[in-house]
Amino acid sequence: MVAQELESQQQQQQPPKKGSASLHSHEGPGLNILVGKAREVIQQAIVDPVTYLANWGRLYSLWPVHLETACCSIEWGAVSGPRFDAERYGILEAFGSLRQCDLVVVHGTVTRKMAPRLRFIYDQMPEPKWVIAMGACSISGGVYFDSYNVLPGVDQVIPVDVYVPGCPPRPEELIDAFILLQDKIRNSNIKKTS
Repeated sequence: MVAQELESQQQQQQPPKKGSASLHSHEGPGLNILVGKAREVIQQAIVDPVTYLANWGRLYSLWPVHLETACCSIEWGAVSGPRFDAERYGILEAFGSLRQCDLVVVHGTVTRKMAPRLRFIYDQMPEPKWVIAMGACSISGGVYFDSYNVLPGVDQVIPVDVYVPGCPPRPEELIDAFILLQDKIRNSNIKKTS
């Protein structure tokens, strides 16, 4: 028993051999703390400001494409006019190319025959892209909810970010939807492309 204790004490007092595990083991969490702090510093110094700038640019330069099929398009025209002026919220005028737009605004009824075309429009747009469903018809089918050819909501075809209820919704509600969408964009992360 005493011989075993003496051997264990001698092994503890001997310097470690080259290539042994105890030579490379670190006492305490020093290196792990340094790596953790480096990640935190990089996050705060580089990633957060770049994310902020990218989201700021997206926030105030939304280029919409419209799918206008019903009376909600009249309200969109009112929002685009001088009284409500959607451009001060960063919603620019409609553009001709879908590959430049990043916002789909669906106004009114979407039939089953139009659904593949709506998906085609959505797929042509570059990432990141957002969708606003405006009016009861685009959200739930509206007064045509029990019709055989009307979709009970565009969220069955494309993902919707903001819903604007009403039949038709007031221009103030659409402006509120812009503000909600801008809050969502402000708090989003930059996506990694593969």
